[in-house]
Amino acid sequence: MNGMWKKGFVVVAFFAFAFVAVSRSGTIAHQVAGLQPNPAAVVGESAGGTTFDVDPAKLDPERRALYDRVAAAAEKLRTEPIDAKEDPVWKAIPALNGREVDVDATFEAAVKNGGKEPIPFVFREIPAKVTLDDLGPLPIYKGNPRKPMVSLMINVAWKEENLPGMLKTLRDENVKATFFFLGSWLKTHPEEAKRIAAEGHELANHAYWHKTPLSQLSDEAVRKEILDTQKLLKETLGVEGTLFAPPSGDFDANTVKVAHDLGLRTILWSLDTIDWKEPGAETIVRKVAARLEPGSLILMHPTESASGALRGMIQEAKRQGYALGTVSETISPSPALTVETPTGF
Repeated sequence: MNGMWKKGFVVVAFFAFAFVAVSRSGTIAHQVAGLQPNPAAVVGESAGGTTFDVDPAKLDPERRALYDRVAAAAEKLRTEPIDAKEDPVWKAIPALNGREVDVDATFEAAVKNGGKEPIPFVFREIPAKVTLDDLGPLPIYKGNPRKPMVSLMINVAWKEENLPGMLKTLRDENVKATFFFLGSWLKTHPEEAKRIAAEGHELANHAYWHKTPLSQLSDEAVRKEILDTQKLLKETLGVEGTLFAPPSGDFDANTVKVAHDLGLRTILWSLDTIDWKEPGAETIVRKVAARLEPGSLILMHPTESASGALRGMIQEAKRQGYALGTVSETISPSPALTVETPTGF
């Protein structure tokens, strides 16, 4: 993507997905004429309490005008869901839920806010009809191209001496990454893995050995490599891994099917830092800056180059308007969330 197109895309994505989560506990006092409690109506993901049915005809003129503004904005801010699909190049493309304004909940929040600008929009998701689960055993290289989120996927098999610096950078930048552990490394470095887990990062499966390519192994041998690492993830870190990254990115259809049958999604990447060649940190940052796009899964290892480039990569992604999440967050159907509210309504 060229820079102008990318900036335009991010602006569109921002207005499509931006929202304010209205936090409420208990029952809000009835301050508006015409608001009647409806305990059965729930405000989707954006609020945890009870919402209200509003009869616009019973509102006074000032509040009716506010309600009509909210309703008009809702029509413009609605985004339709996008179904997951199989792409001839990128294989499984994740779904992306749509989003619509909860008009009554937004009106209620606006009244509680004294009618001040901007309107505190409350959104709820519109589920896609087709998800990754419906596609069967296919590898995943990227998130949905309409979702302005990217992920750092760090395959850990060696170079553990660089992990403390990378963890500090991730902590400083308030970013969670996904670490794929080689089972043989995890077995001999449990304390290092526990420190990663303690930071709240996503933990995943990178098979057990980094020797014979998995595509050259029998299904039973692949199954054993995955299961041995799953067992270590559970026993050492207390997690049930749900993602699997084959060593060296080597796999075939049987590899993906074995992982799928074990309940794991096979994860590849759409942007490779090639940090194992130890290029200069600035080289990696420039490459990532030029090739970032919505849904990018960025492959890294705990190399000295990657450690040096990590902060610059993160700051560049933020500068371009992307949220940074774990791999599971990026490939999930939930839209990327921000705390801003749409303006101009």
